Amino acid sequence: MYRVICLLLSVLAVTACSKTESSDTATAAKIDPQRLSSIVKTLASDDFEGRAPGTPGEDKTIRYLVDQFKSLGLQPAGEDGGFTQVVPMIHTRIGAPALISLQAGGKPVPLAQGKDIAVSTVRNVDQIKIDNAPIVFVGFGVNAPERNWDDYGDIDLKGKVALFLVNDPDFAAAPGEPAAGKFGGKRMTYYGRWSYKFEEAARRGAVAALVIHENKAAGYPWSVAASSPGENYALAKSDAQTKPVELQGWLQNAAAARLLKRAGKDLDKLRVAARSPDFKAFELQGLTFNADLTTKVDQFKSRNVLALLPGSKRPDEVLMASAHWDAYGQGSPDAQGRTVRPGANDDALGTAGVLELARVLKAGPPLERSVLFAVWSGEERGLLGSKEYAQSPMFPLEKTVANFTFDILQTAGAARDVILVGKGQSDLEDDLARAAHKQGRVVTPESLPQNGLFYRADHFSMARKGVPVLLIMGIAGGADLVDGGRAAGDKWIADYVGNCYHKTCDSWDPNWDLTGAVQDISAIRMIIDDLGNSTRWPQWKSGSEFKALREQSAAARKH
Repeated sequence: MYRVICLLLSVLAVTACSKTESSDTATAAKIDPQRLSSIVKTLASDDFEGRAPGTPGEDKTIRYLVDQFKSLGLQPAGEDGGFTQVVPMIHTRIGAPALISLQAGGKPVPLAQGKDIAVSTVRNVDQIKIDNAPIVFVGFGVNAPERNWDDYGDIDLKGKVALFLVNDPDFAAAPGEPAAGKFGGKRMTYYGRWSYKFEEAARRGAVAALVIHENKAAGYPWSVAASSPGENYALAKSDAQTKPVELQGWLQNAAAARLLKRAGKDLDKLRVAARSPDFKAFELQGLTFNADLTTKVDQFKSRNVLALLPGSKRPDEVLMASAHWDAYGQGSPDAQGRTVRPGANDDALGTAGVLELARVLKAGPPLERSVLFAVWSGEERGLLGSKEYAQSPMFPLEKTVANFTFDILQTAGAARDVILVGKGQSDLEDDLARAAHKQGRVVTPESLPQNGLFYRADHFSMARKGVPVLLIMGIAGGADLVDGGRAAGDKWIADYVGNCYHKTCDSWDPNWDLTGAVQDISAIRMIIDDLGNSTRWPQWKSGSEFKALREQSAAARKH
């Protein structure tokens, strides 16, 4: 209520200020590629140490972002009248040596952390000890009554290790197979995400959950899955009803094949068998899992940064533009001796997009609805900053009109299209099509739906609470570039994801062509301009898993 009252009081100030605005200012306020580049150059510099939460790099990042929002004349939208919201986190690290093994035929088979396996914990404990826990192969680990699919049957997972296949049952299904078309086809559903699998294992009482890695089905190579073995982050306090498993992570594909062979099973044949609704989880005979690990747990308070452009008529109705400020901090030296993983594109450029959007909207005529600019902490650690906001929002989510998220923007130049992530979810995709048309462009659905990107960025935290969302993510599919076409767009993604994603070479480049990034940010600006002066509430489309959730709060949005 305090926040809403403050918004209403701010309307008078906004109205007064609007009288001094000129139409020339609004016309001149365009997204500036040079400003985008300058912001990224700063945030991705070595001085910011890779922007890991809970480090001196975070402190520098927060100061910089707050100073930027203050200089734009935006209002603080965080806690206690400030620009930040506290995100209480824990940082867990498994100590060396990490003693992890299988017991096969009475003999121990070591599993090397980072090579064969990559596990961590999000439990606040100082030791993890798992003795001869049975291993249960659960296939894809899906329990989807609405699709008549249950991989678990009567299996009891209490005290056991759940071993999963990655992605959905129909990801690799050929036409005519029982799983074909049951889920999203090549478009990953939430059932295919590792986060769902870990959650389901926890709900069923498993002590550990391991997902067998595959490059295509996961959407990234083993080097990404094992980039920070033994290390994890979590919210110190969560609204989750079930404690997480003690250990969670990835099992390298070849290591998994060797494991299953010791139990008399063939991994390729099991993949086919698991693509049938008749499949049921089973215990692997003669194999058990062991772990004797010490863990170090640090508790700290990270921060989201929140700034507000108050609406002139309906300030309690809030549009949200967001990105994440965090990257991967420092790691082992690369071939050139670099240790800082600067996250220039992921997501300093998205953050720059939010700052530029804030600048041009502030320079333009006041909108009737408010716009919240949010820069989250902890996206790379599991969407933690946005999760914290979603469970403790500064503005009621039932009156939040929509969330727009920038997470990786393409740097290869002008494009004839904009890539849509999550086709068929909400009518914001229709807004995007109209904005693209005004730019002389078209909307192209993501070409890599199997990567499950709709479930892998901060907008998803809002979607899970019912807020309609739209994600702009440059790696969702190769753009149809003006210079080089779709092939050039695909090559840009392959080069970036294959060589620099989450690595030291994700660094600022003065030769970036940010024309395409400007196009995408400008499209979102058009949508915000339209919705900001509208009484329309975007809706989830029929068939979206979030539609029913949003409808529960429909009464709050009636004028």
